Amino acid sequence: MPDAGRSDTQEKGLLNHMADKEQRPGRSDRAGKLVPQAEKKLHEAVCVLLVELCERFTFFGIVCNMILFCTTKLGYRSHQAAMVNMCFVGTSTLTPVLVGWLAEYLVGRIKLVCICMFLHFLGTALLPVVSFPFEDVHIDRRHILLTLPKREQKIVFYFALLTASLGIGGIRAIVCPLSAYSLEDCGPKELLSFFNWFHWLVNLNSAVVFVSISYIQQSVARNLGFLIPFVSGLMAIITIHMVRGEMIYKPKADSSLLTTFGVIFSALKTCCMRHRYFSTPMASWLDHAKENHGGHYSETQVEGTKSLTRLFPLFTFQILYRTCIMQIPSGYYLQTMNSNLHFSGFVLPVAAMNVISIVPLLILVPILECVNSWLFSSKSTGHSPTIYIVVGHLSAALSVMVAGFSEMHRKRFSQVEQTLSQEVLLVSSMPCFHLAPQYILLGVAEALVTPSCSLLSFWLVPERMRGISMHFLALFNGAGCFMGALFVQTAHAGTQGSWFPHLLHEGKLERFFFFLASLMMVNTLGFWAIAHRYNNLHQSCTDEFRGNLPGEKLLKHEKAIKRYNAVLESCPILSPVEKT
Repeated sequence: MPDAGRSDTQEKGLLNHMADKEQRPGRSDRAGKLVPQAEKKLHEAVCVLLVELCERFTFFGIVCNMILFCTTKLGYRSHQAAMVNMCFVGTSTLTPVLVGWLAEYLVGRIKLVCICMFLHFLGTALLPVVSFPFEDVHIDRRHILLTLPKREQKIVFYFALLTASLGIGGIRAIVCPLSAYSLEDCGPKELLSFFNWFHWLVNLNSAVVFVSISYIQQSVARNLGFLIPFVSGLMAIITIHMVRGEMIYKPKADSSLLTTFGVIFSALKTCCMRHRYFSTPMASWLDHAKENHGGHYSETQVEGTKSLTRLFPLFTFQILYRTCIMQIPSGYYLQTMNSNLHFSGFVLPVAAMNVISIVPLLILVPILECVNSWLFSSKSTGHSPTIYIVVGHLSAALSVMVAGFSEMHRKRFSQVEQTLSQEVLLVSSMPCFHLAPQYILLGVAEALVTPSCSLLSFWLVPERMRGISMHFLALFNGAGCFMGALFVQTAHAGTQGSWFPHLLHEGKLERFFFFLASLMMVNTLGFWAIAHRYNNLHQSCTDEFRGNLPGEKLLKHEKAIKRYNAVLESCPILSPVEKT
């Protein structure tokens, strides 16, 4: 009888094992598939990162010498060229949000990425047409082969920038979104490490662009610097391969920008109506959008929006910071262009000074990694990078202030003639390296602020809202770029060109910098006052910050079950006791 019971138990165990094997692959199958799956994930990550770097290479290639091109080739005033550059950067920041919405509601993702690749190729191919030196191509000594009037040049130039920015948005939103890097199961330490090294790679890529392409545009040939469609062709080939491998990222359909805006507007509408006729106490004004309170949205959607709105103060204080960062391709660039670029008989590219702002970031990231490892190793306190943001904002304010003093110092030097892009300009004899401190301070600010803001935007919201949170961060960053252009236009028009002049030695550009530095200092103090809201990144505190949603709890239980099943699958079927 004991033998019969034992055989019956073994038979039931075998049947259970066979039934379980039908639902999930066995250990041998899993071992056979483990290596190809790991190789596939690595292949996907490398392809996504390569496309990201190629896209950034093209983007920085357009931005690096746009002011010099607009002033010498298109005849723009200095403030107009600075505004064009900042608006292009702002548009390229906002288009991923727009393209992501189009891919979700109107056009298929694969079809849209093909359209965006065509627009990207078209825009980067039209830029050399605008910069081509038609005046140097003659039929004979008296007749030029072809002329392109200034008006047509500007039309083609703006059309090229618009199509290129739309293409950039498609690549960033569909091919290379943040969710494509599989960060769902990462903790705050791993996330901050990812954001640090991701921005490190992007800035290393931009340093190569600022040194190489800017030199080609400035000293070798003005038209060759815009010949970057081959990079777009490389991205097109990689993207086609990604489409064939089904690597186009498809986000979850349970959250969107429209839903978030709908919750906010519905809550505002209901709140105004109830305040007008009768008042009902609510824990939050967004609760008016819930279905059980007369709204049109579920509790999960409203609670997710509430967790996102708690980040709006953080986003708002990044607008003016981004305006200060935009001084590198605008005000700082003009200062460098009007300084002495000669160094040991060699004329430095204007955009090469941007590398000075990148070097601190490349140095600080490994140091910050060591600091973060030590801070996050403490179990008693949850480390938050808000102190990094405060110090970074202070560094940005000091940078703009130093730029004002540098401008006063620059105008004390005598003027000399300098040839840039085949144009003779009257510039200060002050060596351009005297401007290095302001670049270094902004580089330190970028190394501290950008990864930290990305971490808070990603970690302090429910998982299904993380993509929306990063979209809102992009919206506020783009608003900072356009605010910078608005400041330049207002300063130029309000002071009759004195605060942002075309010829820097005839104006008071330092006053513009001092005004911006004072605003940034107030902005720093304002963020420091609210930084305590984002101080603790422990799981218990972030759960309270995000809100306790039934869906989030269910998702955590599902992940725990999957992790438990993975542990069981990694164990042998028979225990060591049974084997003996």
